[in-house]
Amino acid sequence: MNRILLVILIGVILFFSYGIYSNLNKKSIKSKRVVCQQQTVTFESIYDKTNIAKVQKLFTSKNYIIKSNIIYSVFMPTVLKNNLNANLADDILKRNIPITDIIKTDEKLVIDYYIYENDKDDNKKKNPKAKLYAGYLLFEFKLNEKIVYKIQTDYMKQDGSDIENRIECVVKSFLSI
Repeated sequence: MNRILLVILIGVILFFSYGIYSNLNKKSIKSKRVVCQQQTVTFESIYDKTNIAKVQKLFTSKNYIIKSNIIYSVFMPTVLKNNLNANLADDILKRNIPITDIIKTDEKLVIDYYIYENDKDDNKKKNPKAKLYAGYLLFEFKLNEKIVYKIQTDYMKQDGSDIENRIECVVKSFLSI
């Protein structure tokens, strides 16, 4: 009888120990792989690991199409509109893409992204934390209309002066997978 109780007790202890260990070592969606991701809130997801090397090669060999948009604030006066437009943002992105070699191919990576200016006067924002950041950038890297990699990162300066730094971080994050 004592042995059965001892085995049950050891089993319960092992069960709880494993649960605690698993919880402590669980990777969060907010975990930071690249140092620059620690500067602001950053989320990333890899949707297709098998095509990562291929899309990175397309990226660094100028085989991409950029689709961009900027969503300016509506309820509060926009500051970003005076400092940034989609063409300027595209130029910033292109400047940060390291070109390793030029390869001619019909296959193209689609970089679909938008920059969102946080509209702090929007009545739908009830959480004070939703008003802490100036806005965010959301990038999707697509191959054959399927998302391969997606990253969202906040920018903190209302005038958008840190957006170039955040785009640089997006590029580093994408290339470091």
